Amino acid sequence: MSSEQNAPLWTPDPERAAASRLAAFQRFAAEYYGAPKAVAGEYAEFHRWSVEHLDDFWSALTQWYDVRFSTPPTAVLADASMPGASWFPGARLNYAQHVLRHGEDPHNADTAAILHVDESSPTPRVTTWSELRRQVGSLAAELRRLGVGPGDRVSAYVPNVPQAAVALLATAAVGAIWTSCAPDFGARSVLDRFQQIEPVLLFAVDGYRYGGKQHDRSEVVAELRRELPTLRHVVHIPLLGTEAPEGALEWDELTGAVAVPVFEQLPFDHPLWVLYSSGTTGLPKAIVQSHGGITVEHLKQAGLHLDLGSGDRFFWYTSTGWMMWNFLLAGLLVGASIVTYDGSPGYPSPDAQWRIAAEAGVTVYGTSAAYVMACKKAEVHPGRDLDLSRLRAIGTTGSPLPPDGFRWIYEEINSDIWLASVSGGTDVCSCFVGGVPTLPVYLGEIQAPSLGAAVEAWDVSGKPVVGEVGELVVTKPIPSMPIRFWNDPEGVRYRESYFEMFPGVWRHGDWITVTERGTVVIHGRSDSTLNRQGVRMGSADIYEVVERLPAIKESLVIGLEQPDGGYWMPLFVVLAEGAELDDDLRAAVRDALCTQLSPRHVPDEIIAVPALPHTLTGKRIEVPVKRILAGTPLAQAVNPGSIDNPDALRAFEQYRR
Repeated sequence: MSSEQNAPLWTPDPERAAASRLAAFQRFAAEYYGAPKAVAGEYAEFHRWSVEHLDDFWSALTQWYDVRFSTPPTAVLADASMPGASWFPGARLNYAQHVLRHGEDPHNADTAAILHVDESSPTPRVTTWSELRRQVGSLAAELRRLGVGPGDRVSAYVPNVPQAAVALLATAAVGAIWTSCAPDFGARSVLDRFQQIEPVLLFAVDGYRYGGKQHDRSEVVAELRRELPTLRHVVHIPLLGTEAPEGALEWDELTGAVAVPVFEQLPFDHPLWVLYSSGTTGLPKAIVQSHGGITVEHLKQAGLHLDLGSGDRFFWYTSTGWMMWNFLLAGLLVGASIVTYDGSPGYPSPDAQWRIAAEAGVTVYGTSAAYVMACKKAEVHPGRDLDLSRLRAIGTTGSPLPPDGFRWIYEEINSDIWLASVSGGTDVCSCFVGGVPTLPVYLGEIQAPSLGAAVEAWDVSGKPVVGEVGELVVTKPIPSMPIRFWNDPEGVRYRESYFEMFPGVWRHGDWITVTERGTVVIHGRSDSTLNRQGVRMGSADIYEVVERLPAIKESLVIGLEQPDGGYWMPLFVVLAEGAELDDDLRAAVRDALCTQLSPRHVPDEIIAVPALPHTLTGKRIEVPVKRILAGTPLAQAVNPGSIDNPDALRAFEQYRR
C-alpha cells in the first residue's frame, strides 16, 4: 500500500466529530441500550454491536428519532430469516406523517422545506413546511374523494420538481402505493414498469426542460392513458403551461384547499412504493418496500450517516426514475430542507451542479461518480470560482468513485470537506456502505459499512475474507429490504435475485474488498466479472485508468469465455472530439493499464465505437453487451426500453465470437 493510501485525505476535527448526530446517538445507545461507549476515531465496535444486537440497535434508533407508532410493536425482529424477515410486528405508522411532523412546529412553519431550481432560473423557489403540509393535506383529501385508498397503486410521470414530492407524500398519507418514472423515459419503458402494477391514477406532466430545450411529452402521456386500462383518473401537471387534455384533472385544483393532512395508520410492512431494477435483460423487477422499513432505514442513513438534520440543505442530483430521488426525500424525513432540480447536470456549463449548490446554500451535496470525473476532465474549478462556504459534505454514488475523483474533490472543492462515497442499491433504497462523520477518509475507499448492515466480503466457498476481493454479502436482515417483488407470489424471482448463491444470505452482486482498517473498496458488478488466468478483476479499476487519458471519453471492457477454453477481453472506447484511435493511443492505453494495474488488465483488442449504451439512470451496461458478443441476438440480449440509446448496441454485433 502506498504512503498516499496509508495517510488519510481528510480527518474530522475532534469537536466536529463529537458534535455529529452519530456520536450523539452512540452516547444515547451506550447509556440506555448497552452499546459500547464512544471513543474518538473508533467506529468498528459500535458497528459490530449494531449488527450483533439488532433488536437493541433498532429499538434505540426508533426511540432516538421518536418514531410514532400509533400501535406499538410486539417485537423488533420477530423472524430474522432471509428472505421473510418480520420487523416490528403489530406496529402501525405512516411514512408521510414522519416527514410532515416537522411542519407542525410553529418555529419551523415558515422555513424552507423544498428549494426548487430549474434551468430557466438559478434562484431557488421556496416551498415552506406549512405550505408543504397544506398541499399534501389538500391532495390527500382529493385522492380519498376520488376513491383512492390503501393498497391502490398511484403512478407518476414527473421530473424532480416539488409537485412530485407532494404527490408521493399525499399517496403515502392515504395508504396507496407510489411508483414513478422520469419523463425522459419513453412510453415503452414506462409501460414495462407501470403495466406490472396496474395503477388507478396517473400524475403526468405535459413536458420538461433539459439542456436548454423544452420537451413536449403529451403524446407519450396519451399513449400511457391508452395502454393502462386500470387508470381511473389522470392529474395534469402543466410544467410547460399547456391546457389539460380531455378528462384530466388539474393539479392546482386538487392542491388548492386549506387542509390538514390525515394519515392512514398502516402496518409496518404495508407497501410504501415500488421501485424498479434496470430491466436490461427482461422486464424490470418491481421491488416493493414498506412504510416502516423505509422510515427507520432512512432516518438512520440520512440522519446518522450523512449527519443531516434541521438547518441543513440537502441536494442530490437525481431523477424520479432513480432510487436516489426517493432517498432525497429522506432529507425531509430528518427535518432538513431539500433542493430539487429539473434539468441537465451539465447545462449551461459543466459546473452547473456546483452552481446550484452555491446558489441554494447547500450543506450536503450528492452526485454521481461520473459527474465528478466529467468535471475533472472539463477542468472546472468550483472551489475557486464559486462560494461553497456552506458545503460541508459531498456524497457520490452510481458507480465506484476512482481515486482520481477523490483527489479532485480535495484539490478543487475544499481540502477540509467530508467525502461520503456510498454504495447500496435500488433493492434496499439505501446504502450498505458509506459515510461515517467520525472517521477519516482514505483515497479510493468508502469509510465503512452502515450501522445495522452486516456486510462482509465472501469467497466462492462462502467464507469471509479481508484484504482480498469477494462477493458483497449481507448476513442479517435490514428493514428496507424488499417485502416482495410485485407479481412474484411464491417469491421465486426474489430468491433467485439475492439468495441463490448463498441460501439465507443476501448476495448483492458486487465485488468488494474489506480492508484491514475496515474501509471498503467497490470493484464493480460481479455478474460481469473479468476473470483472466484465474484472477478476478473489477471493470471499474480499468475504467479509472483508461478514462484518465484525455483522448478517451468513455470505455467498456468485456471478458468473454471462448468455446476452445480461451478468454477474449476487448476494450471498447468512445473517443473525445477530434481524437483518433491510432497505434500511439493504443500503446498509451496498454502502457497505462500495465503500469498502473497489471499486465493481466491489458485488453486483447482496443476498439472504437460511436457510443456506449447505458441504463435509463446513466449506468453503463456490460452484461447485455457480453451476451451480444457471445452470439445472442440483440432482441434477446436486452430489453431496448431499458436502454438510453438502443442503437448504440448495434455496433457490437459485428464483433460476435
